[in-house]
Amino acid sequence: MEEFRRAYSRLCKESGTEPQETVLQQLHQLPQGRLDLATQSLTVDTCRALGKLLQKELLLTELIFSDCMLSEEGATLLLQGLCVNTVVRFLDLKGNNLRAAGAEALAKLLRQNKSIQSLTLEWNNLGTWDEAFATFCGALAANGALRQLDLRNNQITHKGAEELALALKSNASLQQLDLRWNHIGLLGGRALANCLPSNRTLWKLELAGNNIPGDILRAVEQAMDHNQDRQTIFRESQARAQVLSKEVRHLREEKSKQGIDCTCGAASGSPEREALHHQRPQGQTADDGGRPGSVGAEGPGPGGAPGHHRAGTAEPGAEAGQGAQAGAAGGWVWGGQARGAWWQMATDALLPRHPQEAAERESKLLRDVSAANEKNLLLRNQVDELERKVKSQQEQLFLTKTELTTTTAELKMRAIQAEERLELEKKRSRQSLEDAEHLHFKEVEHMTRHLEDSERASQERVQRLEAARLSLEEELSRVKAAALSERSQAEEELIKAKNQVRLEEQQHLTHLEEKLRLLAQARDEAQSACLQQKQTVADAQARASQLGLQVESLRRRLEELQQELSNKDQEKVAEVTRVRLELQEQNGRLQAELMAQEALKEKVAALERQLKVIASDHREALLDRESENASLREKLRLKEAEIARIRDEEAQRASFLQNAVLAYVQGSPLRTLSPQK
Repeated sequence: MEEFRRAYSRLCKESGTEPQETVLQQLHQLPQGRLDLATQSLTVDTCRALGKLLQKELLLTELIFSDCMLSEEGATLLLQGLCVNTVVRFLDLKGNNLRAAGAEALAKLLRQNKSIQSLTLEWNNLGTWDEAFATFCGALAANGALRQLDLRNNQITHKGAEELALALKSNASLQQLDLRWNHIGLLGGRALANCLPSNRTLWKLELAGNNIPGDILRAVEQAMDHNQDRQTIFRESQARAQVLSKEVRHLREEKSKQGIDCTCGAASGSPEREALHHQRPQGQTADDGGRPGSVGAEGPGPGGAPGHHRAGTAEPGAEAGQGAQAGAAGGWVWGGQARGAWWQMATDALLPRHPQEAAERESKLLRDVSAANEKNLLLRNQVDELERKVKSQQEQLFLTKTELTTTTAELKMRAIQAEERLELEKKRSRQSLEDAEHLHFKEVEHMTRHLEDSERASQERVQRLEAARLSLEEELSRVKAAALSERSQAEEELIKAKNQVRLEEQQHLTHLEEKLRLLAQARDEAQSACLQQKQTVADAQARASQLGLQVESLRRRLEELQQELSNKDQEKVAEVTRVRLELQEQNGRLQAELMAQEALKEKVAALERQLKVIASDHREALLDRESENASLREKLRLKEAEIARIRDEEAQRASFLQNAVLAYVQGSPLRTLSPQK
């Protein structure tokens, strides 16, 4: 991984960009054979560098780029690098918001890459663009390596599901497909269910969260179970074929080993006899040939036919001829001149220098030759017996093969007949289902028309009621606006009255203050006059009496002014009470108007209750229709149960047939040929 990290840094520097620190940290912590950059925001330059590295990388088998916020250009560069990679087996591109360009890049990857077996594309938007997704599905149809595909949450519509169905008809490698949480719907689910009989490799298909009816989901589950059973039977047949092939191979190896051992045992005695014939002295008579070492011995030749030799004269040429005959009896084949030269060299090497040593060696060799002849006879008998056994085993193997071919042919014929019967039953059930669906479609269409008419009438009535409600609400809003305007006007008038009373009070108070000031000035002037006239007692007293009278008049005037001020206060209080009464009357009128508004609200509530009653009637009608639909679904379920029962009976017949075949194969003579462990 350190080399990968250095190569990434070098490519980033060559392109004139700085390598991402987060990516370098992740590359430093990578386990063997796995590149995990999940949740790392990869830039376009980083994707370009990684794409170039992945073209020649031979160590990474698992790539995880989930939630990397890949742009369209970055994803394209990364997938272009993976097109020529031959090592990667697992690729995770979850949560990268791949769109049209990403779908086209993935299509190119599926067409060119032959090693990726698992592809995770969850939380993308591949199904939003129909043309790009159709390109992706076409590449999936041509791919022969992918085993697992995850397309959850990809906005796939019924058109995308139809394209996927066409791809699954041609694909022969995909085994698991996850399409949960998309927008496939009824049409897409039906297209996928119709394509499954043509696909025999897919055994897991997830369709939850797609608004697909339950009967289609059950049909898909049945198809998946059928594919699983087919693959299980195929694996069992392959295992049995391998076991049979191993047993046949083992028998052949044992036969070849037995033949080799016999040939080697027969060949082991011939050099001793040749050496014995070469070591005989020239004066030895033919009587010596009557010994056990000189008598003729039969041995298998190259073709398995026995050979013979007899004792001859003591001449070297005759001894060489006897040695050659013994070599032929032991299974050796030689050429003319080369064989004579070899025997001459062996004779020169083995001739003794002293006659006594030659006699001792001859006696020893004769004993060895007699033992070798006996051993050769035993080995020849064993070879004959083994050949008879091999022939019998070959005959039994041939008979077993013929029986196996006949049983396989019978099984194939029975399987073909069973498939034909199953196809007929399927056609009948399909025809009955089509008729039922046609009737159901007609009834549903009639019901939908009736429901549409009723809904249209109810919608028109609701619209009329809505218009009446809107008019009442507008009238209510106008009344509320008028009441608010009158209330604001009354408040303004009250404020104006308050301001006017306040101004009048202020003016009256200023007038009274002015009078008091004038009175104070007059009092001061009177006091000054009193002080000035104190010189004369009479005048002062007279003036004092006069001033006392004036003061009393002024007091009375002040009391009158105070009385007038109290009267003004009472008038102000009366005016305020009058204004309050007027405001109360206006409030009473407003309350009456509010009561009228409440009456209008009650009318609106009555209208809403009428709407609820109408809606409840409509709902009861819908429930009646749904009960009719439920009865139709129950009829369909009974039909499906009958079809399932027929399929179970056929499966039981097939299992009985399979058990009979297994019992026949297990009880056949081929089991006796297997080696004892």
